[in-house]
Amino acid sequence: MRTAVIAGTFDPLTLGHVDIVRRGRALFDRVVVAVGHNPAKKRLLDLDTRLAVARAAFAADGGVEIAAYEGLTVDLAQRIGATAILRGLRDGTDLGFEMPIALANRAMAPGIETVFVATDPSLAFVSSSLMKEIAGAGGDPSRWLTPEAWSALRAALAR
Repeated sequence: MRTAVIAGTFDPLTLGHVDIVRRGRALFDRVVVAVGHNPAKKRLLDLDTRLAVARAAFAADGGVEIAAYEGLTVDLAQRIGATAILRGLRDGTDLGFEMPIALANRAMAPGIETVFVATDPSLAFVSSSLMKEIAGAGGDPSRWLTPEAWSALRAALAR
């Protein structure tokens, strides 16, 4: 079984993330959505909320699993037997950020490939940071979020 892992903080999960996971699922038998927990980083949504949002987003998608993780993504990939790390690219800036990480991962684990998937053009500007900024300023980013992500974001901002 070919397994890929896609890792991120997903704070919040966007439709851009959902698109990449579903397109990755067409390439791999199993895609593990690894929701990162880094106590050194401040997130708007707590880990349990981010996990719940991801589980809801992919509840109907066979072959997609949700997991929490800490540490290096490449180490997680090795532990779960993944052959690839799946990453979405919105633009050249993303490629410039992702390429050194992909090369370092390949050096640490030569059997694990990084697979880049180009973002759907209609979602190329969507980022978790932008969604938080829009919502924080009173705007409505719901068209770029799952209903559960939008609900969680609204609740977090109301606190």
